[in-house]
Amino acid sequence: MSIYDKVLKEVEKTIVGYKKYVRVILANWFVNGHVLLIGVPGLAKTRLAETMAKVTNMSLSRIQFTPDLMPTDITGTEILQEVDGKRKFVFVKGPVFSNVVLADEINRTPPKTQAALLEAMQERQVTYAGKTYHLPKPFFVIATQNPIEQEGTYPLPEAELDRFYTSIWLEYPEFEDEIAIVKKVTGSIEDINPVLTKDDILFYQKEVQKVPISDVLIELAVKIVQATRPEKSEIYEVSRYVEWGAGPRAAEHLVNLAKAFVLVDERGAVEEKDIREAARWVLPHRLVLNFEAQAERVRAIDIVDSVVEKIG
Repeated sequence: MSIYDKVLKEVEKTIVGYKKYVRVILANWFVNGHVLLIGVPGLAKTRLAETMAKVTNMSLSRIQFTPDLMPTDITGTEILQEVDGKRKFVFVKGPVFSNVVLADEINRTPPKTQAALLEAMQERQVTYAGKTYHLPKPFFVIATQNPIEQEGTYPLPEAELDRFYTSIWLEYPEFEDEIAIVKKVTGSIEDINPVLTKDDILFYQKEVQKVPISDVLIELAVKIVQATRPEKSEIYEVSRYVEWGAGPRAAEHLVNLAKAFVLVDERGAVEEKDIREAARWVLPHRLVLNFEAQAERVRAIDIVDSVVEKIG
């Protein structure tokens, strides 16, 4: 039984119909990447994140993002304490100091608070009052986000979106899957057994670098990324609806995620299908769509699908 099969078996004790999402999250962790889950309320985004943390036996902190949440509620703050008979300020770590941070409804809080995660996501550290505090290894953020059209939401800035390795737009479950979900959540739920450890995750993060990939497939990855840029693309959907395309970092992430899929599936080397699949998860949140796209309700994921289909 593959790593993915073991993880999926445990996840499906509580969630049904999310096979492809479990695979993508697992691959993300193998490349040390953060995940953005997008979808309307009720699609089990939070449960999926919590279950994945349990399966990998990592510590989990949940932060409920609200309009009144402050940056120090995330990173931590200094408080006055008595130490050895003297009063001094001591830094009390916030919930960000965990292996997995569930940033629930991240776009329900203003940009100032959203930005509190920037340094943690990029440098895996927190700086407070001139001192640097390193986060535990491994460290991942799983953020859930409501569609931006809903009331009371603040779109994430492009700089923060770029720090997410992938974005996953959760779709409504199929009829049979929804029946199975209702049966599970209204009945007795089995205990989740961890099948991976923190050390396993760190091991696979090193193994990803060893997965072979041909120059031809690297060139394909770069072609796909460049085709999302309207000034260079010959694809109609891109030139009409995209304001800004994906940057060079996207190609790097695309290649690494394709390598991670090889480890998840326990195969030998990267194939063309891995690059094309990875593009669907790596690119959508890196595209900035224009007003015409918003007016016509064109989704970035649909534009990426067009690009992947037309780039040879």
